[in-house]
Amino acid sequence: MKGPLENPVVDFKKIIRKLANDVADRDLKLELEIHKKLLSIFQVGDYYYYIFNLRTTQFDFMSEEVETLLGYAPSTLTPAFLLSNIHPEDVPWFLNFENKVVQFFSGLRADQIPKYKVRYDYRIKKANGDYIRILQQVITLQFDEQSGGILRTFGVHTDISHLKAHGNPVFSLIGLEGEPSYIDIAVDNVFEATSIMISDREREILQLLIAGMTSKSIAEYFSLSADTIKQHRKNMLRKTGAKSTADLVAQAVKKGWL
Repeated sequence: MKGPLENPVVDFKKIIRKLANDVADRDLKLELEIHKKLLSIFQVGDYYYYIFNLRTTQFDFMSEEVETLLGYAPSTLTPAFLLSNIHPEDVPWFLNFENKVVQFFSGLRADQIPKYKVRYDYRIKKANGDYIRILQQVITLQFDEQSGGILRTFGVHTDISHLKAHGNPVFSLIGLEGEPSYIDIAVDNVFEATSIMISDREREILQLLIAGMTSKSIAEYFSLSADTIKQHRKNMLRKTGAKSTADLVAQAVKKGWL
């Protein structure tokens, strides 16, 4: 069933744990060093890489390059933190892609699991508030050959803002070692974005803000107090997650809220 996003972090963990399939934990040993060499396959711009544990739904390792690219210290990075900084419009895409990953890998033979790379893009917010578009590419690092449960994955996030400035995220599954690839796959719309609930009066005020009117002018226009207009503005900032009135106006124009 389709439904609005209520808690993307909880949804993400539920999806990911399906792939782990109760596989037992074990040491990573030399596999990390081996898979570091795969960076040359992924690199098309600035990047950072990580190891994700599907049993704990946490990062076992995060490379220091994340601070250069996003401005966050590796020690502060958690899946919940990263998910909270994905562009709101792209969160449903992200969850629907991950849901498709579970469906696809659940249908593979155990020997096929390490032969597929998951690839898709989305926008993520840097520490300075700017958004960049990253390409997320993930391969299986550890899995149980009997149950097919995946324990750890190795992923790379690459800044592709210079390659793709606009457009919807795209999901692909890249076959390795002779396996077929599936490009630009359509996914089920299981997770839907929550609508922005702006009242009719707030919509009218927002239209005037976009037109360049000040709060004082808007108050006079509607024969309301300046405090009332100020409260409407605060309500809109809270509902939309905008950082300022300027950000509110910019998002309204870009996202077509009016």
